[in-house]
Amino acid sequence: MSEILTRDLIIASGSATTKEEAIREAGGLLVKAGAVSAAYVDAMEERESKVSTYMGNYLAIPHGTNEAKEAIKRSAISLVRYAQPINWGEGMPVRIVAGIAGVNNEHLGILSKIAVIFSDEDEAQKLLNAPDVDAIYDTLEKVNAE
Repeated sequence: MSEILTRDLIIASGSATTKEEAIREAGGLLVKAGAVSAAYVDAMEERESKVSTYMGNYLAIPHGTNEAKEAIKRSAISLVRYAQPINWGEGMPVRIVAGIAGVNNEHLGILSKIAVIFSDEDEAQKLLNAPDVDAIYDTLEKVNAE
């Protein structure tokens, strides 16, 4: 299996200021990396309109709907960090958006690995405080392990 998270899929200082822009920014990285087609990003927004992907600890994990599986070319994670929290909904501030695409339900394992990292407040804080892309990647590198 190829790496699902690479340095080119990480932005240490995102530019979005709204939830919709943040989903597009994270999804755009997946498109640019060749992991998904643009239709998948639309499906990420569609899913978000139905159920929030807010996970707590300043994390949201937008991903596409089941109907968008054919838009996924390979499994990947994009990660965008924001200096200022984005309002993901009432009382849901988000500073890290992890866009996920998984072939053959691989997204479930990816979601699980990300959730474990972020369930540890110290690990989440490391990501919020990381000085650059390399430090973010080093903290999240374990998502690439089998």
